[in-house]
Amino acid sequence: MSQNSTLSTPSLAQHGRPNIYGKNSRTTITFFILLLVLGIAFAGVNLFNDVEESGAHFTSYVPFLLLGLALLIALGFEFVNGFHDTANAVATVIYTHSLPPTTAVIWSGFFNFLGVLLSSGAVAFGIISLLPVELILQAGSGGGFAMIYALLFSAIIWNLGTWYFGLPSSSSHTLIGSIIGVGVANALLNGRDGSSGVDWDQALKVGYALLLSPVIGFVSAAALLLVMKRFVKNRQLYRAPEGPKPPPIWIRGLLILTCTGVSFAHGSNDGQKGMGLIMLILVGTMPIAYALNRSIPPEQIPRVAALASVTGQQLHRQYPQPASVESPRAVLTEYVRTGELKPAVMPALAQLSATISDDIRQYGDVNRIPAERVSNTRNNMYLASETIKHVKSEKVAVTPQIGDNLTALKAELDNATRFIPFWVKVVVAIALGLGTMVGWRRIVVTVGEKIGKTHLSYAQGASAEVVTMFTIGAADAFGLPVSTTHVLSSGVAGSMAANRSGLQLSTLRNLAMAWILTLPVSILLSALLYWLFKHF
Repeated sequence: MSQNSTLSTPSLAQHGRPNIYGKNSRTTITFFILLLVLGIAFAGVNLFNDVEESGAHFTSYVPFLLLGLALLIALGFEFVNGFHDTANAVATVIYTHSLPPTTAVIWSGFFNFLGVLLSSGAVAFGIISLLPVELILQAGSGGGFAMIYALLFSAIIWNLGTWYFGLPSSSSHTLIGSIIGVGVANALLNGRDGSSGVDWDQALKVGYALLLSPVIGFVSAAALLLVMKRFVKNRQLYRAPEGPKPPPIWIRGLLILTCTGVSFAHGSNDGQKGMGLIMLILVGTMPIAYALNRSIPPEQIPRVAALASVTGQQLHRQYPQPASVESPRAVLTEYVRTGELKPAVMPALAQLSATISDDIRQYGDVNRIPAERVSNTRNNMYLASETIKHVKSEKVAVTPQIGDNLTALKAELDNATRFIPFWVKVVVAIALGLGTMVGWRRIVVTVGEKIGKTHLSYAQGASAEVVTMFTIGAADAFGLPVSTTHVLSSGVAGSMAANRSGLQLSTLRNLAMAWILTLPVSILLSALLYWLFKHF
């Protein structure tokens, strides 16, 4: 027996492990099945209603079957995310006996549900913008479906593998690696340098968030615990639980509050990743219903058309071009992909802005755009928005008035193309909540027993969760994906280090290996799957 286990086991046994291996009651199983059936039925009814309201007519149910399969796989990713990541939120309340395991899991699942419903969508589209723009514009093509399936299968495979071994790896980390793998593979298959297949500026922003968040978790949790010891002298707060007895009511309330905050923050951040993938699927398979935001008020359309027209005219005056650009979409796609500002870029943006104005002015309402033109109009809007984002970030020389108009135009274009129907939020929330209820035990044991050499004290659990809650909440506000797993595990480790409780180096080594391997493995796996699906 190793020294680590010799030191840790008696201490944990002394205070009593929570009973996390009890069988689920019939009520819990019935609730799970009922929620699953209601979620599938809710998605199906809303899907058919949206297609019917769009005026589309289908002579075959094959598109619906393909769409249903893709949606089930995407929701499967969120389900796995639920029992893989969300288990971190309940580990502290379970191991401090603040809540019974079943109650804690249901409680956490409910606040994950609320977090998803109330999320902004910024993280969803921040993730999607990592993908090659040409694949996003071809979401309904064979390449688009190969991309989506490669992303989903690679993320699910790695998440299930690490969950099986009880390793708290990051679903965010996995998905981002999968996106990079698809981008690199797509570039190589098209005869380009692999590095040209990813928006590296956005990837670096996301990478910094994923890299720094565990450090923030470790340092901040350690600092918070030391501050608490300095100013809060109640000794009960720093003791491990004695047997299965719940802590004093005020400590229990604090721990339940932090668990609630982490669960809500996890839902609002991690739930958006599945939303972004589902929107790609919907746009690719049912563009008539989901390519454009049909909830835009008709009276807003003339204003958007006028703004696009004026901006195009202003750009033409500042960047005159003797003849019209032959293929503005090709020019702008190349610019977004490479970041190389060629002389034709600004005239191409002017021309595309004028085309968008003509398209929406002609029909006067998003709902009146013919089915055969919906995807084309959406792609024009999406590409113009991405181009404006790059122009603004690179500080291309434009007049202040043009700069203001470009900012306003991007906001209007994003409103038309980057939206998430309420029913998508609901089904993602259900998938995340149900996942929490199923596979939480393996990760909870790792967080609760295998990071430190002693049982979690109340103060350690609270400090780790407070830091996790605020870190994820801040990342959500900036539209950046972070890992609940990494932040909370690092927070627990930081609180153990600050308390001089000792750390189980074997577990930390395994966590570090999972963290290091996740990116290269998911890149390689998604690239291989993308190549395989492209050749089907």
